[in-house]
Amino acid sequence: MSEIADFDALRQAMAENSEEPEGPARNARAERLLAEAEKLKIPLAVIEALGHQLKVYNYSSEKDKMFVPFARLLRMWDERPEDFDEYETHSLHWVFKWMSSGMLDQPHVPLASIEKWLGEMEHRYRLAGHSERAVRGAEFSVAAHVGDVARAERAYGAWLSADRDGMADCHACELHGQGWWQSELGRDDEAIRLWEPVLEGEFTCAHEPHTVLASSLVPLLRLGRVDEARAHHLRGFRLVRAMESMRGAYADHVEFCVLTGNEARGLELLAERPAYFTDDGHPRSKLEFMTVVALLMDRLSVLGLGDQRVPGPAGRTWTARELAAHAREEALALAARFDERNGTAHLSERARARMEQLPLVERLPLGVRTAARPTAPSMPAPAAVSVSEDAPSDLPALIAEARRLSDTLQPNAVEAWAAVSRAARGVELAALDRAEIADHRAMDLGPEGIPLFEEAAKLYAEAGDPGEALAARARGAYVRALTGEVSEALTTIDGLYDQVLALYAEDGTGVRQTAAVLMSRARILMRRVHEAEDAVPQSVVTDAGTAAREVLAMVDGQAGDDVRLASRAAEAQAMLAELAALAGDVERAAGLFARASAAFVGAGLPWFAVEYEARLAGLAHHLGDTAEAERALRAALEHGGPHLEATGRAQLHLQLAEVLGGRGLSEEAAEHALQAAHWADEAGESRTLGAWARHQLGGFLLRQGRFAEAAEVLESALPDLSAETHGDGVVVQTQWWLGDCLSELGEHRAAAERRLQAAEIARLWPEQHDHATLAHLAAESLGHAGLHAEADQAYARAGALWRSLGNVHGLVRSLRARAWLALGAEGLDETGAELMASAVEECRAALDAVDDPEARERLTLELAHTHRQFGDLLARSAAEDAEDESIRSALEDALSQVTRAVAVFTSLGDEALHGRTGAELAAGWLEADLSRPAEAAARARAVLAAYGGAGEDDEAARERRVEAEQMLQVVAEQETP
Repeated sequence: MSEIADFDALRQAMAENSEEPEGPARNARAERLLAEAEKLKIPLAVIEALGHQLKVYNYSSEKDKMFVPFARLLRMWDERPEDFDEYETHSLHWVFKWMSSGMLDQPHVPLASIEKWLGEMEHRYRLAGHSERAVRGAEFSVAAHVGDVARAERAYGAWLSADRDGMADCHACELHGQGWWQSELGRDDEAIRLWEPVLEGEFTCAHEPHTVLASSLVPLLRLGRVDEARAHHLRGFRLVRAMESMRGAYADHVEFCVLTGNEARGLELLAERPAYFTDDGHPRSKLEFMTVVALLMDRLSVLGLGDQRVPGPAGRTWTARELAAHAREEALALAARFDERNGTAHLSERARARMEQLPLVERLPLGVRTAARPTAPSMPAPAAVSVSEDAPSDLPALIAEARRLSDTLQPNAVEAWAAVSRAARGVELAALDRAEIADHRAMDLGPEGIPLFEEAAKLYAEAGDPGEALAARARGAYVRALTGEVSEALTTIDGLYDQVLALYAEDGTGVRQTAAVLMSRARILMRRVHEAEDAVPQSVVTDAGTAAREVLAMVDGQAGDDVRLASRAAEAQAMLAELAALAGDVERAAGLFARASAAFVGAGLPWFAVEYEARLAGLAHHLGDTAEAERALRAALEHGGPHLEATGRAQLHLQLAEVLGGRGLSEEAAEHALQAAHWADEAGESRTLGAWARHQLGGFLLRQGRFAEAAEVLESALPDLSAETHGDGVVVQTQWWLGDCLSELGEHRAAAERRLQAAEIARLWPEQHDHATLAHLAAESLGHAGLHAEADQAYARAGALWRSLGNVHGLVRSLRARAWLALGAEGLDETGAELMASAVEECRAALDAVDDPEARERLTLELAHTHRQFGDLLARSAAEDAEDESIRSALEDALSQVTRAVAVFTSLGDEALHGRTGAELAAGWLEADLSRPAEAAARARAVLAAYGGAGEDDEAARERRVEAEQMLQVVAEQETP
């Protein structure tokens, strides 16, 4: 840091330091600035440097350092109050409140000293003429901290009753404290009501809505308002992530993760802030943090993950079990220190209650990328469907139940037969029972179970059921086809097909067994169709269609209550639907899929309908029938129920999100995209399907104006999105959306980075409109970030692209933007006027070259706006300290341009009324500045006349009339001698 030469340089340095991130580095610089201030030998310089030091200490983890500079300030005030200017006098009294809370947060400060300080604060405030509101607020904090509810309630009432004045905390901070107390008393609804103005942005400050968002998380969960809680977590964590001083709020977000089944995200949050485990400058927030760390680690231990490595204090590795013990010990030791100071057990009881909380939501999807929920290696993941707990335990009853489940095609039939197998160890079973056990074991094993199908066939034959023996062999042949051995499977199935038909003709087997063989044959033939891919011989398609129709003919009218036969008919319909789709007959395919789905549902097998409802949705979307697509997808999710695998569930939710988003239903679309992201993560597909779902979710949140949530989700998606997997268009769109979000959040430098990254990818595309748009948006962000040279370069790049695309409007707007950038503090750079003149010329040249009436109207409007901005730019260039003639010349030039704007707007008629009157008023003010009251009054009256018939509901007209009346009043005063 260079030596500070004078007071102005000191103030500049302190202002720059205030903009630096919170933390020890900023604090150390404030300490060096105080030393520089002392060298200036100016009392006010030292006072301001001490105040700056106090501020940075307060907004850091080193809050315990505040007391020394404040004591020095107070001594300087008592000795020479005249050294303090009005602002520093106010600041000194303001910081009394920081000292009060700061003492509470340090257990080594005796309670008697804090009470004495309250009295000192009250005395000094009274002498200074301040309300007692801040004093009562401080008293409430003391009483609430020690657990004296009666005193806290009295102080709370006195706090709210006292008048608000300049010493009262800002509305946002006061509402946070009030809501926090209501929540502490179990009045969660009242807490949320009090916080509402802060949450909605009506009241804000340096730490709000940051702390309100964090404090609202658990109350919202207790109220069952989980969607709001999720939104507050995403929005609030974004605010506190970079603020070192907000360890308590950070802990609230970790706690939220534990209580919502997001333990993995909780671990990620801990890993982001290793210093929080050891920073001792603010013991109270460390108590809160370590309490929540213990909560998370205990939860991991309950899940069987006590030996998992976790982030913890530096210097060693930690398991969850070890960190749980360490964090609990630290938290309770800190609580005991506070309680010893306070003479109560309040904080220890509170810490224990917080550590013993149970989850409030089993699993709340958040939308952001996070690891799947941790599971212990020794604990197998639960099956999607399990045999019911009240299933019979004796062997004959187990067999009967398994047979019932398999006869009705229930999803857990295979498990039921596995239970029979386990129960039958050492027991001699009938051949039929052994056949069914082997058959279902083979189904469960997939390709590895092919030999078991043969074993099952032999047992069925031994049991006297030759038809079922053929059906088992047919099932084995189909599984072989699934492994790629389609030709071999066809050879096998053809023989079985001939045998079963002959057996059926001799009444040697029934419809069910025969239909099973026919269905296996149809499946294998469909497999041959799928393997042929694009070049499918017609004979192959014909064979598959014939086989499917044979199944239908076999079971037609014979299904009755036989679920198996009903399912054969439904599946055959679905096969015909697939073949129709392959032939390009989309409408017929959609109709057949609908019939197949309805047949499965009608047979009591809705989970079998899911695949075909999803296919139907795709076809309906292709046909432009979004209503049918939506219906089919909703039905698929409903019918799949608990039987859907995570990947399938993610895909269905994502498809439905896209359909709903296309209809403009962004809120419901966001819900389904959220579910899609969650289930993709559960399926281990975060980098593929999950990234796409988060991309969509971010877009839907952006549409709703939920910019902070959208930014969190999009930032989470970007690392997993790639041109190879998702396409570079998706990567660009995600960056684009993220730039829009960051721009809305005021993070302009970050917005520019995202937009420039997107523009760099779009630069390589054949069509350059997106490249130009992104370059233009990036320039806007760079300008807002104060990077004017970089912004000018980006606008120039955008302008060149607009010119190459023949887009005059984009070119003109880039030139105007560059002109405004050229307007520096010292007045108008000549480049600015030249750029604006170029914009005018581009408009005029384009008008000369275009014949289309609509295009001419748009260009004329662009010209009018350009003249108007040219006039505004020239007027702004008239520096107050310039020569009178120079100012007058600039105003005359400005008036000339605005007058031209009025004329061009007028040529457009009523469609440009507001533009014309706005320019007319601007010209009027310039006339007034040039001491031409009559001309200014004439322009004001022209505006009033233009809105003579406008009603009061026309806001623009109302504003214009008000401004015109003001102008008449001003020029009337000018004319008065």
